[in-house]
Amino acid sequence: MTRIKRGYIARRRRTKIRLFASSFRGAHSRLTRTITQQKIRALVSAHRDRGRQKRDFRRLWITRINAVIRSNDIYYSYNNFIHNLYKRQLLLNRKILAQIAILNRNCLYMISNEILK
Repeated sequence: MTRIKRGYIARRRRTKIRLFASSFRGAHSRLTRTITQQKIRALVSAHRDRGRQKRDFRRLWITRINAVIRSNDIYYSYNNFIHNLYKRQLLLNRKILAQIAILNRNCLYMISNEILK
């Protein structure tokens, strides 16, 4: 019986996985089984942290808006500010409000004063 050489498909799959893990340290970038385990772990972490990143940025924006509003002459809390924004139907999201708070505080003060009237 003649010898049958294996095809290239398994090698192609392994090289694709190796390219994914080429930046990992030690055996995590050299041994095939360890590479596959680390790839699964990396993808799980990436999936989990996409949601966490959204959460963290929202918390950061809220903190920035709150800090600038409370530093104003009128003692005014974040939740009252957002409540009045919605009541007046000024639909500015928290990301934009945080950028305004950092780059142009006077503009945010004008918005808050307009809401209070």
